[in-house]
Amino acid sequence: MDINRRNFVKNTVLIGTGLATTASYGFHFIKQLHLEDEIIGHGDYQYKVCRDWAQISRAHTSLLNCHEMQMDSKGRLLMLGDHTKNNMLVFDKSGKLLDAWGTRYPGGHGLTLNNEGGEDVLFIVDCGWWQDRNKKWHKQAGVVHKTTIDGNLIFSLPDPHTIGVYNKDQIYMPTETAIGPNGDIYVADGYGSDYILQYSENGEFIRKWGGHSNEDENYNLLNAHGVTIDYRDKNNPVLICTSRTENCFKFFTLDGKFIKTVYLPGAMICRAVIDDDNIYTGVCWSETRDGKKWIKNTGFTTILDANNKVVSNPGGEKPVYKNGQLQKMYQSDKPVFAHGHDVLCDEDKNLYVCQWNAQGTPPIKLVRV
Repeated sequence: MDINRRNFVKNTVLIGTGLATTASYGFHFIKQLHLEDEIIGHGDYQYKVCRDWAQISRAHTSLLNCHEMQMDSKGRLLMLGDHTKNNMLVFDKSGKLLDAWGTRYPGGHGLTLNNEGGEDVLFIVDCGWWQDRNKKWHKQAGVVHKTTIDGNLIFSLPDPHTIGVYNKDQIYMPTETAIGPNGDIYVADGYGSDYILQYSENGEFIRKWGGHSNEDENYNLLNAHGVTIDYRDKNNPVLICTSRTENCFKFFTLDGKFIKTVYLPGAMICRAVIDDDNIYTGVCWSETRDGKKWIKNTGFTTILDANNKVVSNPGGEKPVYKNGQLQKMYQSDKPVFAHGHDVLCDEDKNLYVCQWNAQGTPPIKLVRV
């Protein structure tokens, strides 16, 4: 969708909503119009909310948490969740369910798609933290699998304990992967010991960094929930690592040298998702105005520009900068999301937002206006 068309659609929707609100229509009609034309976001990044995008029902498709999404080379949307009847749901962009598969990932959490020689492959992370049908939580060692696009196992990365990388007291519960330009595999141990583990494309261990006890505190990671390759500077790709408890992204070279920190005050963010010059990320929790943290149903989505400045908070309040410093960000007074966990951006710049702990709801589509 080009900019002129987008501006036309945006103005038409906003003007139409305003006229309907001031006209003497019945309450039911106004309420219905509001639901159908709910616009969220800020500046040039505003979206119409489509809550019923996914054409599925709980009676036929079991859902617990919707963790992450990727788009394959055929334009299909693959969503990883943690319900063992169907870890993977495959949609087309209209929301039609095309396929459902996978029963081996009770802690299905991280999903990365990589194209290798024209063939799509998946890196699926089972974090080892999962909930059974009686809503009882379980914890065990996590695992990273490389599979074909339809789930056939290619290989699994070794547990760092078995190769002498972790001692017996360190916990391994990975949450995310990223694939470097040479095929190296980066694993974020976000629910375990908070290291970034780097492997070769064949699964051979190279190095690790992060954790909690570095002399240089820039290398410390607290809830290293996500890891992403940032290709916005094509000649100098870097790694973006989430330090969620610190409300920030930390940037590193591909061999683990610290570059900089981008703070997102008040936002407990998930992985960075790169599209063109923007970073999109789900905010799983945000602070309340009285300073309380990790409060249920306080999530939203945030968008950064090429300079890593927040330009929009769909489902949250408008970002505010004072003297160049981003102020704390809060959920909107009219929430859209419970716990934003991942964001997928399609070629029309529409967003698909997965949620954790949102009562089994499927992804919400945000249509760019």
